[in-house]
Amino acid sequence: MCGRFTLMATWEEVVAYMGLLDVEPFPPRYNIAPTQPILIVIAGEAREPGSNLPDRRALLVRWGLIPRWAKNPKSLPLLINARSETADERGTFKAALRHRRALIPASGFYEWKTIGREKRPFFLKPRNGGMVAFAGLMETYADPNGSEIDTGAILTTAASADIAGIHDRMPVVVHPQDFARWLDCRRLEPRDVADIMRPPEPGLFDAIPVSDLVNKVTNVGPEIQERVADLPPAVADAPKKPEPKPKPPKDDGQFSLF
Repeated sequence: MCGRFTLMATWEEVVAYMGLLDVEPFPPRYNIAPTQPILIVIAGEAREPGSNLPDRRALLVRWGLIPRWAKNPKSLPLLINARSETADERGTFKAALRHRRALIPASGFYEWKTIGREKRPFFLKPRNGGMVAFAGLMETYADPNGSEIDTGAILTTAASADIAGIHDRMPVVVHPQDFARWLDCRRLEPRDVADIMRPPEPGLFDAIPVSDLVNKVTNVGPEIQERVADLPPAVADAPKKPEPKPKPPKDDGQFSLF
């Protein structure tokens, strides 16, 4: 899954990478958490024939998709991720995958590796620097009072071979050459873009061990991405041994009050 990610690029870099006309300036974000606003890119209105301008627009949505049919969102689990392998079969995500596919610009994401009884965080960032775009879904929910909220989720896939040792799932990464196909919900159905929803090639990300500062959503500065010392392989891979049970006291034939 993907429970935290980051977007540290400038708004100019996002505009250039995502092929946008413009976007409101925003500060770098080092620890984006569920229910917070996230920047997504969707297909815009059709432009004049022959125009070379990109047909895309950016907007902020709540990270945590709420299906349009939901009567009581509070009764639903927090839907920050959708499994790409089954999204087209689930009523929760099926309509969004068909009609409202999105791109989510990111500078990397965080994942936790289980080591013994602990979970150690890693920052997964593009090896060559810059940004990536996650495959996302968007849904606009209208509550009974008539107010609307735009919501979104990140599609996940099986982890690439080099990340599987940290976690078995990761976000679907959409390469720039596939942006137009992914966002084209007018002509392309989910089966037409199924090839995009695959694990990326190994080596796309560097895995950096970081401190547990990232665990708290109130920690939002660059210090949460500082590398910490690697555990020795033998320690990192070996599960913790259970503590030995205390031996019962010897029975010396006398009663004890304790």
